[in-house]
Amino acid sequence: MGERSRRRRPGRRPDYILIGAVAALMVLGLIMVYSTTIDLCYRESGDPFCYLKRQAMWAALGVAVAAVLARMDYRRLRQFAVPILAVTLVLLVLVLVAGYGERGERRSLLGPSVRPAELAKLTAAIYIAVWASSKGEQIRDVAYGLVPFAVLIGLLAGLVMLQADRSAAAVIILVSIGTFFVAGADLLQLLLGGAVGGAVFLLVVMSQDYSRQRIVDFWALVRGGQPTNSHVVQALYGMGAGGVWGLGLGMSHQKFGYLPVPHTDSIFAVIGEELGLVGCLLVLGLFAIVAWRGFRIALEARDTFGTVLASGLTLLLVFHVLINVGGIIGMIPFTGITLPFLSVGGSSLTVSLAAVGILVSISRGGGNYGRRGVAVLDSGGRDGGTRLSRAGRSARA
Repeated sequence: MGERSRRRRPGRRPDYILIGAVAALMVLGLIMVYSTTIDLCYRESGDPFCYLKRQAMWAALGVAVAAVLARMDYRRLRQFAVPILAVTLVLLVLVLVAGYGERGERRSLLGPSVRPAELAKLTAAIYIAVWASSKGEQIRDVAYGLVPFAVLIGLLAGLVMLQADRSAAAVIILVSIGTFFVAGADLLQLLLGGAVGGAVFLLVVMSQDYSRQRIVDFWALVRGGQPTNSHVVQALYGMGAGGVWGLGLGMSHQKFGYLPVPHTDSIFAVIGEELGLVGCLLVLGLFAIVAWRGFRIALEARDTFGTVLASGLTLLLVFHVLINVGGIIGMIPFTGITLPFLSVGGSSLTVSLAAVGILVSISRGGGNYGRRGVAVLDSGGRDGGTRLSRAGRSARA
C-alpha cells in the first residue's frame, strides 16, 4: 500500500516565477520586434506587421514545444540523447552543403529563421548532461572524461565554425565546459583543456578577416580610439541618447539605417534608446530571475541528471545574454548573437523556449518515470554527485 501511494504521488508544482519572467520577456520581445521592424516591413512588403506575424508564429510554436517538454518527464531525454545528437550532426553537415547566408556564410536551411547551430547549443547541453551524469567518478579520469568530452565538443563546435558562426561555437564551448564542471570534472584538467581549446578558437578567429577586425575594433574602443566598425559606436550612441527614461516606444533613431540589424543582434541597443536605463534594467532583471530560478531548479533536482541538465540549460540562456549585452555595451568584442526571447529569430526563440520547458519539467520533479531512462551510450546508470548537488545538500542540511 505504501509503495502504491508513492507511485501515485503527484509531482511538485512547476516554477511559476520562471514561467512568469519568460512570459514577460516574450511580451516585451514582441513589442520591440514591431518597433524595430516597422520601417523594414514597409520597405520589404508594405505590411508593417510582417516580422511581428512571423515572430508570433515562432513564439506559438516555441510555447507548444515548451508545454510538451514541461509535461514530459525530463529523464526520458536519456533515451533520445543519441538520436538528437545524430540529427543535429546531420543538419550541421547539410547546412554546409545546401545552406545559405550572407558574406559567403552558410548558416540557414529552408529559411533564414531555421539555423541548425541553434539546435546544436541545446543538443550540447542535453547530451553532455546525459553522458556526464552516467560517468560517476570516472568523469575525473582523462581517458573516460576529458578526452571523449573534448572530441564531442570539438566536433560540434568545429562544424559550427565551418559555417563562420563564431558566436554560436563560443556558446557551445562555454555551455559544455560549464556543464562538465558542474558534473564533477577535475578542475585542473578542465583548465588545461579549456586553455588549449581557447587558444585554438582564438587562432581560428584571428585567421578570418571579419572576426579579426572585430577584435581590433574592440581593442581600439578599450584604448579610447575610434573603431572602424560603426556597429558598436552606433549602439552606444543610441543607448546614451535614451538616458534614464528613453525617447519613447517607437522613437529610436538608430534603427533607421544606423544599426545594421536592430531587430536581431542589436535589439538591446534599441531598448536602451527607446526605454532608457529603466527598460534595460527591467530586461536584465527579468533575465536575472530566469538565471536564479534555473540554478535553484538545479539545486533542488531529484537526481544528478536533473542537476547537470538544469545547470547546462540555464548556462545556455545566461551566456547568450552576457555575450549579446556585453558586445552591445562594448565590454567584449561584438558578436552576432541573439538576445533570448527578444530578438527576431525562429530557431533561437524555439530553442530558448524548449530549454525553459525542460527546466519546468525538472522543477516538477519529473513525475514517476523512475530509473527506466538509462543513458543511451553508457548504460551503467551511475548517478554520482555533482558540485552543485553537493552544495545544495550542504545548504539544506
